[in-house]
Parts: sequence; C-alpha cells; structure tokens
Amino acid sequence: MKRELQKYILQDLPQKIVLITGPRQCGKTTLSKQLTSNYDYFNYDAGEDRLALKEKSWDRSKQLIIFDELQKMKDWKRWLKGIYDTEGIPPQLLVTGSARLDIYRKAGDSLAGRHFQFHLHPLDMQEASQYWQSNGHDIFDRLWHCSGFPEPFLKGSRSYYKRWQHSHLDIILRQDLLDLYAIRDIQSIEMLVSLLKGRVGSTISYANLARDLDRDANTIKRWLSLLEALYIIYRVKPYHKNIARSLLKEPKYYFYDHAQVEDSGARLENIVANALLKRLDFLKDTQGTSGSLHFLRTKEGRELDFLICLDDKVTHLVEVKSTDSDPVSGFKHFSPYFPKAKKIQLVKELAREKTYPDGVEIRQLISWLLKLNAHVGIS
Repeated sequence: MKRELQKYILQDLPQKIVLITGPRQCGKTTLSKQLTSNYDYFNYDAGEDRLALKEKSWDRSKQLIIFDELQKMKDWKRWLKGIYDTEGIPPQLLVTGSARLDIYRKAGDSLAGRHFQFHLHPLDMQEASQYWQSNGHDIFDRLWHCSGFPEPFLKGSRSYYKRWQHSHLDIILRQDLLDLYAIRDIQSIEMLVSLLKGRVGSTISYANLARDLDRDANTIKRWLSLLEALYIIYRVKPYHKNIARSLLKEPKYYFYDHAQVEDSGARLENIVANALLKRLDFLKDTQGTSGSLHFLRTKEGRELDFLICLDDKVTHLVEVKSTDSDPVSGFKHFSPYFPKAKKIQLVKELAREKTYPDGVEIRQLISWLLKLNAHVGIS
C-alpha cells in the first residue's frame, strides 16, 4: 500500500528534514520504511534506541535515518537542529510522531528553514479506492464500520475494529498522556472523550462540559487541547469574517476515528469532515496552499455544516444529509455573503443528482468523496 504522500516525501528528503505527524497507528512507521530498503530505524520508546540516539550512533552509510516518536525526547528540536547544522544531508533524516510536533513553540529551538512537514491521516474514500479494488459503496461501508485506520480497515471486521479501538484509545490515554504531559486524571479525560462522542456535529460549551465533569472551564480547555495534540479529536471553528455577529462562537469537535461515533447522522458528518480536513492538509503540505475548515451557525438556527477557505477565499459551502435532497435554507441565507463559493449538499441516499438556478448542487455523497481531489483545490 503506497500512501498518497509517498512521492512528495521522497522529493523532499534529499534537501530537508522531513517530519511526518498524525494519529497513532495511521501508518507513519509503515510509510517511512517503505520509502527505501536502505534505512536505519530508531524508536524512542525502545530503551536501546534511546541510548543509540544519545550517542548519535546510527549508520551514516544508510540512505535514510528514521527517528520514530522523537517528540518524547527532551529538547528534541534543538537536538535535531544541531545534527542538521553540523552534519547536513545525507543521510536523509525523517522524524515521525503521533503527537503534534509544535515546531514553532519556542523561537530558540525552531527548525525553520530546515524541514518540511506532512500530516498523515487515516484512509478516506479517495485514498482507499486506490488500494482496495471495489465499488464506492463497499469502500464506504468498510470505512463506516471499521474506520479509516489501515489495520482495522484492511481487516474489514466490525468486531476486530471494536477490539482494536479499545486498545488504541487506551494506549493513547494511558501511555502518551503520561509520557508527554504527566496527566494523572485519566478517568476524567476518558469521560470527556465519551461526552464528546455524543456531541459530534454540535457546538461545544466549555462551561457545560465543566459542569458535567465537575471541573473548571480552563481545565476542560486544557484537556481538549491535549486530546487535539494527540490526534484524538480536532476542532472546527465557526467562520466570522464578513458575517453578522449573530453567529455562534463555540467550536465543534470531530474524531479522527469516526467509527466510534454512535449516532449515524453525526458519524456521516464526521466522515465528511475528516475527508475535507485531510484534503486541506494535503494541499498545505504539498503545494503550500493555506486552507481552513469552518462551519456556519446563527443563534436563530440557520446553519451550514462546513465552509472551506483556500488562500483566504471562501471556496465551498457544504451541507451533509443522509436522505434529504431538498436544499437546506442555510444556502439561501449565507450565499449572499459568499457569491463565488460553490454550494454543495451531499446526500448519502440520493436517487438523482441535480442543480438549481441559484447554484446549489445536490450531489451523491459517496461519488463526490471518491473524487474529492478534483472538487477541492486551487485551479
């Protein structure tokens, strides 16, 4: 399975440090080892590898040196910067991490000008279709029940996915939280994750979560930031520019592992959100395109699920529905603010695609996601 990012990473390795970040078990290590057979590999979680890294005793005759989970090393950016500045390339240097690498947190240890970063996401409809020869509905069903993480997706068993998912989340919460952030109140964070699963697609009130968990709002915000840093969830903020102040300001949160969301409507929306975020990260990592994902929702209840911005221009307004093929009223309300944006209503169960004089398009969700790269990009 050659991932979509592989050719772009190979282009950058001869000239820059390459950083690959993304959720745990989304395929970062597998992708790294597929780049070449001539590599030396070190995992910071392994004691003997930590000693080798301290001694800097890797095989410099190898084409590629892979540092896995290096973000767990204290001052890892300064350490890596020192290697690059004194030894340069070759050998090629690749770093992977299942937590956000926070490259620019401190100016003193910045890797600015020395690296390119790639975000590896779980499989989506388009990428999965390149490796699994089947029709779109079969691919969607497998994503729906087994997530886009390669191991359970390839197994194709819902029971296997459930067993995998429990261990996957447990490792992140009970190992990574402790290793990286020394968090001890794991049970409360587990409760927070459970609460979020039931609120996917809804705006999140920090005050309400604080009351539910008997904590203060600042603690809840900090925990949510940690869950984002560990690629369990991600935040989608409302879009405010050029819009009246009647918009709600609370964010929405989605899961990288959409299959753990029980409500079918919320899971469908989460699948689309994952595909859109992945596409925006791909455009940023490979083309330098600035992209962001938002939503629109007023206090009066007018809403659209997603708004896509590319290079500071609103390019798409997107609504997700299971069966409703009639355009939602949100298009009529928000379209005047974004006259050049494409207006797409994605419907999973749709008998006939159609368009309207005002530009609204009703499209079959599975078919549209299968060709997402053609729909979202800079022309």
